[in-house]
Amino acid sequence: MPRIVSLIASATEIVHALGFGPDLVGRSHECDHPPSVQELPVCTEPRFDVQGSSAEIDRRVKAVLQDAISVYRVHSHVLDALRPDVIVTQSQCEVCAVSLRDVEEALCRMVSSRPRVVALEPHSLADVWDDIRRVAQALGARSQGEALVARLQERMEAVARRARGLPERPRVACIEWLDPLMAAGNWVPELVERAGGRDLFGRPGHHSPWMTWEQLLDADPDIIVCMPCGFDIPRTLEELPVLARRPGWSRLRAVQTGRVYVTDGNAYFNRPGPRLVESLEILAELLHPQVFAFGHQGSGWVRVDGTARAPVDVEGGVM
Repeated sequence: MPRIVSLIASATEIVHALGFGPDLVGRSHECDHPPSVQELPVCTEPRFDVQGSSAEIDRRVKAVLQDAISVYRVHSHVLDALRPDVIVTQSQCEVCAVSLRDVEEALCRMVSSRPRVVALEPHSLADVWDDIRRVAQALGARSQGEALVARLQERMEAVARRARGLPERPRVACIEWLDPLMAAGNWVPELVERAGGRDLFGRPGHHSPWMTWEQLLDADPDIIVCMPCGFDIPRTLEELPVLARRPGWSRLRAVQTGRVYVTDGNAYFNRPGPRLVESLEILAELLHPQVFAFGHQGSGWVRVDGTARAPVDVEGGVM
């Protein structure tokens, strides 16, 4: 069986979904699902302090990128000791995860097993399906890859079929970074459309765009969904008051109607892998709660009050 190292969290989940979890021998510092992978040797680390506010992290990332081609470091000596046959990484974003360039440099320095490098580059849902097939092919499991893609697509289509017949299509702002503001792009606008909504800022298949506070105020969305990259629900809740302190927050339609939500962006929306299906289910619950109930409240999303400080339950009480 192949010895596999995954240097991106979504690829780790793909490998497990294909049935090759027992063959993983190493992971990135961000790989945390399923929980068993946290016992594997860690092959990477960030070049910056990942703690702090979103504004502080943004400044640190930009500072690192002025002096380095990537914000992550690959431990070539760990890779060499693990003797992998296949290494899975990505070539989409120098900030989101370890890049193909990082891995190639590490391989050139010291990986005697001469592994095959599989670089994923997802920008859309179609790309995610192709990446699953690419990983499956590298592992000699083409049929498992096709079967997994078919299952995931059918689950998504089941949601989309129900959403297509609904008369209301709420206008949605999906926020991928809080300070400075960034809207969610790539596959997220496709998920919003399939969940029965209209994405106001992201474009399917395009990188996440920066946005201004004035743009958010002018758009006045029906629903605001916060999904900061790399943040879970508690960390986003700590950060969210940075929005509530902005002028005009309380006048936003979504705030006045109690339709501001925090999701676990790190576990779901930011990972282009199998759990994008659950991401779609979360959006469906938020956009059309009278129709969809998959049970993700609390673990995948919470609703926040008008101060953006306290999560509230479905009936409106503070949790």
